[in-house]
Amino acid sequence: MHLRSPVPSSRPTRTALAVAAAVLLASATAACGDAGGLQGAGATPTAVSPDRLWPDLTPASSPAFEIGEVDTTAVKGVTVPGGNVHDVDPVSVVRAEIAANPGDYGAGAYEETARRMAGCGRSGAAGRGCPVLKAYYRDLTGDGHDDMTLGFRQLPGNLTAVRVYTVRGHRLVQVMAYEDAVSGVELAGRSVIIRSPSEVAGYEYRLQWTWDQQQHAMLLTHDEMLRTGSARRSPGASPSTSPGASPGPTPSSRPAPSSSASGR
Repeated sequence: MHLRSPVPSSRPTRTALAVAAAVLLASATAACGDAGGLQGAGATPTAVSPDRLWPDLTPASSPAFEIGEVDTTAVKGVTVPGGNVHDVDPVSVVRAEIAANPGDYGAGAYEETARRMAGCGRSGAAGRGCPVLKAYYRDLTGDGHDDMTLGFRQLPGNLTAVRVYTVRGHRLVQVMAYEDAVSGVELAGRSVIIRSPSEVAGYEYRLQWTWDQQQHAMLLTHDEMLRTGSARRSPGASPSTSPGASPGPTPSSRPAPSSSASGR
């Protein structure tokens, strides 16, 4: 069997192909020199692995400070017959908390809060003294139903109590509680973000509580100090002077939630 050799291209054809290839190469070379071509990013920083300190130190087996962030409790005296948290009166929820904690609100640190509750629901100057703030509703637990984020002033002092409630069956359940000198509160996704003034000029504390499906509670997932860009000292009481606050575990000496904020 004889294999046919491929028919060689004619000289004019080979010349045309060579010219076309040269034009394409010249075009590609010119394109690489354009401003839109690849540019060097400079030297790449050398990756540094973390250094483990004190490898012989015996690991701690229990927390030094009890934050109580997985403590949840049903609110006594408040029911949700229809299972809709929108039907719950926020003032009744705060009154139930005050009744459950007479040591804090009777003749305790926040007795002014209890006294001003008498103005809630009233009009005029009396109503303006009500310490309960507007309630906000969003599905934070991911069950397809709204949950309630509630705030109220802790008086006397400069503290704001932040609470999150969900509905389980016909019960109102508190799944997050925290109080501090608050400069802002935000809801984002499944999280509650609390910003608090810092004693360090130009910085603020930022805490993020996020719903955890396994614990069925809002967990403190971020606790950090961030720069605000302002060189002025934050106004109001510093979180480190919050009544009833205990020393916190973070390097910035941030206090852990007080006993009334960590759930009961």
